[in-house]
Amino acid sequence: MIQLFRNLRLAVGVAAAHLSDDPVLLFLQLTRRLPARVTQPLAEMMGKVAWSRSTAVPVLLAALARGDDADLRRRLDLAVTGTKSGTRAGRLADIAITANLPDVADRFLSGAVNGSRLKPALARKLWYDGAVTASIAALEGGGPGERRLAARLEAEMAVLQGWAPVLGRRTYKAVPGRVLHLLTNSLPHTASGYAQRSHSILRAQQDAGWDVLAVTRIGYPVQVGKLLAKPRDLVDGVKYQRLLPAKLSATADARLQQQAEELLNVALEFRPSVLHTTTHFVNGLVVRAVAEALGIPWVYEVRGQLADTWASTRGPSASGSEKYRLFQQREAEVMQAADLVVTLGEAMKANIVAAGVPAGKILIAPNAVGGQFLLEPLSTSAARRELGLIEEGQYIGTVSSLVPYEGIDDLIAAFVLLAASHPDLRLLIVGDGASMPSLKEQARQSGYADRILFTGRVARDDAVRYHQALDVFVVPRKDLEVTRSVTPLKPVEALACARPVVASDLPALREIVDDGVNGLLVQAESPEDLAEAISVLLADASRRSEMGSAGRAAVFAGRTWAANAQALAESYALLRHESLRRTE
Repeated sequence: MIQLFRNLRLAVGVAAAHLSDDPVLLFLQLTRRLPARVTQPLAEMMGKVAWSRSTAVPVLLAALARGDDADLRRRLDLAVTGTKSGTRAGRLADIAITANLPDVADRFLSGAVNGSRLKPALARKLWYDGAVTASIAALEGGGPGERRLAARLEAEMAVLQGWAPVLGRRTYKAVPGRVLHLLTNSLPHTASGYAQRSHSILRAQQDAGWDVLAVTRIGYPVQVGKLLAKPRDLVDGVKYQRLLPAKLSATADARLQQQAEELLNVALEFRPSVLHTTTHFVNGLVVRAVAEALGIPWVYEVRGQLADTWASTRGPSASGSEKYRLFQQREAEVMQAADLVVTLGEAMKANIVAAGVPAGKILIAPNAVGGQFLLEPLSTSAARRELGLIEEGQYIGTVSSLVPYEGIDDLIAAFVLLAASHPDLRLLIVGDGASMPSLKEQARQSGYADRILFTGRVARDDAVRYHQALDVFVVPRKDLEVTRSVTPLKPVEALACARPVVASDLPALREIVDDGVNGLLVQAESPEDLAEAISVLLADASRRSEMGSAGRAAVFAGRTWAANAQALAESYALLRHESLRRTE
């Protein structure tokens, strides 16, 4: 009961801060946390009963919640001409920014006169663009609300510009064979590819004889709405510890200092011989401070290029912005400071070397498989039967986070091209994410919504069955810097299930898909090419079987979590030896 009250206090504090800083974003996050069976009917009802030319804020928010981008843009365009009040313009600009419509936001902000929401909205738009210094300057001379927002942004800028937590050196004796991981999120509260990879590594290390403890970022998972979260979770024998104070510090730099102090206390009790964390750089800053306080080595695992992920939603100019440049500089600094850098593939390794990290300090631990994926795969019909799907016909689809750069909109468009000529074909989309509402709207308007199945987030044990239910697994990623470098996990799992993969022809995906051997590569962002390749495989069961067998064999040869754990253990041992040698 005491923990519940602490969680409630923490949640209220987080919500209050979001309400002050960005109320529209808070609204969108809440609609995603609440059950879709509740939020979507309400949003759809609002869209049906609202006057077609209404630009009232509740109507706009309903369009945002249901992912109807076309209707939202249409209504915002109607609102631009008649909006001069700075207060209303700021409110509508915030909606446009949250909907990734920066051009519309600019039109509101450029034509408005002073109002209580104008300065904060302008600051948020500049921050969205990556203009860090200008964003803070836009709040000068404002009232208490503007000063609070400016303080938050100034703290975030300080972290981008070089601030780091500081801890005093401690007398410490490590226990060999113990590793402490700091994670951004984890099972059982988050089922993302990140959380799955973390759990697989932890299990494999534990199976290999390591004493493993995972600690998640401060405030998680209460920050994402899990009010009943406990201080500790045990998942498949892996221990997860939470940092759940009753109150979080008000600014980003103070929260990182608070997290470093909390993590140090955990480390002093657990006494690891090595610390291991993952992107992005704030995790590295915290772990570096703790490692230096204890005098032990630390590992930085680069799982993505988050500056490029951020830029991918903002257009080409974002990669030249102040925020992008500062973010990249901090990532490079953290990678250079780590005792070992771990990453997913050759394309990412090349980028890390280009950032000034010696190649000899980099270990590739690719996305891999274990557990149920190592068992003999079920047939498509058997997997569908277990999942309660219609067994007859053919299925294409994907298991993925539903975010813009994954290109699921192109997959739906490709399915529409195939649907008429393949009347027994169905599309299966497994996963959840920010793009879910807009993708469902695209499916609804396609005319084939009854053959497009969205499962939402599924249980871990069901994920393998969804892979096996497919005839063809599809990875339709957009052609962006982040997707050219970062190798995803799910197609590896599909190959382990002996399913052929059709994927965008991008460098990172070429490391997984051997064109013509275990799948087919097609031009990115081309639904026509995607549909043609899928059609070729749907027409040839023998070829699908051969590709599936080849893919499964390749995965078993070099992509298992046990092999990764062995490689990490050897690297940890070298780090430990070098650390002891330096202290002699």
